[in-house]
Amino acid sequence: MQPVHLFNLTVPAEVMDENRHANNVAYVQWMQEAATQHSAVCGGTRLTQSLGATWVIRTHRIEYLSPAFAGDAITVETWVANFRKVRSLRRYKFIRAADQTILAEAETDWVFVDAATGRPQAIPDEIRKVFGVPAGEAAEARE
Repeated sequence: MQPVHLFNLTVPAEVMDENRHANNVAYVQWMQEAATQHSAVCGGTRLTQSLGATWVIRTHRIEYLSPAFAGDAITVETWVANFRKVRSLRRYKFIRAADQTILAEAETDWVFVDAATGRPQAIPDEIRKVFGVPAGEAAEARE
């Protein structure tokens, strides 16, 4: 399994804002879809559920660099940048296919929780292994 996952999409006209750019809310939705797809593909979703756990979002950060327009083909690169005790940082890069322009860079801080109680719990090694961390990222960070 490659630690960087590629999620492809075409910007629909329905997400255009009054400036005729993709609305910022669409980026958050695409972040979640890319992360969810990555987790499903690498076996993280099935494993998390088998452990009686789930992931919840603590924070999002997005830096918009260039606008996306209706019909643009975009590749969202996403990867897990690190694992901490109960949290994991996931990064994203939005790239327009036609000209390779980086449209946005983002990250989400996820918390691993017990699905029944909602309380944070330590991320097990088997979860860490299914996602992997690309070279150049810190595999382990302080909480």
